[in-house]
Amino acid sequence: MSINTVIFDFDGTVADTNGVVINSWQHTYKTLLGSEAPEAEIVKTFGEPLALSMEKAFPETPVDEAIAIYRGYQVNHFEEMIAPFEGMDQLIKDLKEKNYRVGIVTSRMRNTTMQGLEKFGLVPYIDDIVTCDDTSKHKPDPEPVLISLAHFGIQPEEAIMVGDSMFDIKCAHNAGVKAVLVDWAIAVSREELDGPDGPDFTIKTAGELLNII
Repeated sequence: MSINTVIFDFDGTVADTNGVVINSWQHTYKTLLGSEAPEAEIVKTFGEPLALSMEKAFPETPVDEAIAIYRGYQVNHFEEMIAPFEGMDQLIKDLKEKNYRVGIVTSRMRNTTMQGLEKFGLVPYIDDIVTCDDTSKHKPDPEPVLISLAHFGIQPEEAIMVGDSMFDIKCAHNAGVKAVLVDWAIAVSREELDGPDGPDFTIKTAGELLNII
């Protein structure tokens, strides 16, 4: 089967949210523990559901309390600090012009996902959105991508997923979907890239995806 659908992760793939995410984590660390954490430790959580990351980082604090501190900071800084990665907004528009269907599968909540897509002017170009609000299991479990495939009514061979973390790559592969890693990913090591769970393709620029599909 030929590919007719492209599924994108949001954070770190379509949107450069790295700064606001790291700052939100550091605010939470300072509030709960009195000091910041090494940035590398925060980057390791990229792509992971927030509740799981918070539970591991702050075992002495109720998860809801830690998340409230994190989101309290982020809600006041999210829109001003995010921007699309170079070429990603145009890529999504080009895909629609070429009659591909476009989906978003993200571990982010729906409200801020929509806030970002609206800021970028991309809402009219997105056919389906699956967020952490829509799933009981999260990346790297295949459920988020399987839900997206079901919404589109397609087989795994008809889709490809683009992401920036191993959570995205493994989620896609676990669902039987080929996976593309963006070269601007900051949460993937060389060992992971070359390992057995590595991506099927890597793109250095957004437009390179068109050569793959």
